[in-house]
Parts: sequence; structure tokens; C-alpha cells
Amino acid sequence: MKVGILETGRPPEELMHKHGDYPGMVARWLGVPESDVRSYAVLDGDIPASPTENDLWIITGSRFGVYEDHPWIAPLEQFIRDCRDAGSKMFGICFGHQMIAQALGGRVEKSEKGWGLGPHDYAAVNWPGGLAPAPENIRIQAFHQDQVTEPPAGAQRIATSPFCENAALWYPGFAISVQGHPEFGKHYVNDLLSLRRGTLLPEADVDRALASLDRETTEAELSEILRSNWRNI
Repeated sequence: MKVGILETGRPPEELMHKHGDYPGMVARWLGVPESDVRSYAVLDGDIPASPTENDLWIITGSRFGVYEDHPWIAPLEQFIRDCRDAGSKMFGICFGHQMIAQALGGRVEKSEKGWGLGPHDYAAVNWPGGLAPAPENIRIQAFHQDQVTEPPAGAQRIATSPFCENAALWYPGFAISVQGHPEFGKHYVNDLLSLRRGTLLPEADVDRALASLDRETTEAELSEILRSNWRNI
């Protein structure tokens, strides 16, 4: 499996030396050899030349909003549609989840529910039969304020929670996307929350999230499902 990672954001500089970049986090989570991974700095204008360059495309998270006016947003939307039309497979994480939805006609908005931070639980619903048995419980790190409020036509909700209705979406034959961050380890989340406490993030929200970081998460199960069944997306 050749994996193309579309880098749409970067960690704060203060944390890069300790935790690395988002493509590195994604590759470690997915557990594929470095030789099978290529990253593209989409946020710097590096859009892949062809949807067929890789078997599976993964769109990372980002501090940007998909509805913001950046010169690389529209080309990325077009590349997503090109991948769909070419029969490529795609996996979206947080911003990537929202970007796929927007590119295909859905709506993304800042949620009135505020920030989702730390480990969040999601219930699997209508889980695709080709993606192994449905997980009994999905618990992964969250770090977002935006949400997909209207999925595109043809998208199927496959994970949900009271906080995030469209927590994971399936585009049959093309893509799966998740609002959470299966690639984020608790140590990175701890450092990111602490760095943003009282500036970007409300102190009370951060404190609640920090207190929950020792809860066991299930990102390894999701990695195995994707690695073993990506052809069945």
C-alpha cells in the first residue's frame, strides 16, 4: 500500500521538536513503512499531480477552517473530487473530514457546542460491512470547534455522539473520514492543551480535557481496520 499524506497544517513550533509533524504522526499511527509513505505540503501549494500516485490518500488535521480563504483550499477541493472520480481511496482526519465533506457539497460550521477536547466516545452506526466488525466503542482524541453540520448527498454517518452528530462519514467506494484525531497521542494532546490554555482555549475546557487524558483510547483498533481493509472503503 502506497500512502500519500496531504499535509494541511503543522503543530505549533514549540512542540515540533518533541512530537514531529502531522504526516509523521499519521504514518506512525497507521504503522506503514516509511518507504511506502510520501507527504505533500498542500498548505504550501504542493498539490499531487495525479490521484493515482498513491493507493490511499490521507488528509491531516489543521488549525485552519475549511471555509477560510486560503489559496490552497480550492485546489485541494478539486483534488478530492478528482480522487473520487478516479476511484482512489481517501481517509480524512478532523480538517480532512470537514474538507472532504465541503468538497463534495456538504456544510461545515463552527459549532454552537464549543470545543471538543481530549478523549471523546463515539458510537458506531451503520458500520460498513467491508471494514471488519464494527468497533464496540470508538474513543479517540478530539481537538476541534468546527463540525460537519450537513453531510454531502450520498455520505453515510458511521459514528456519532451527542456532541458531534457526524463524527465519522463513509463515502461508499471512495472515502472514510473521522472528526477526531486517531493519530494524536495523549502526550501531544497534553502539551497542545497546556500551550493553548487561556489563549485559544477556555481554561475550564482545557482543565476538563487534561483530567480525562488517562482514559484508554482505541486508535490502534482503527489503524488496524484501515490498514487491513482500505481496499473495501
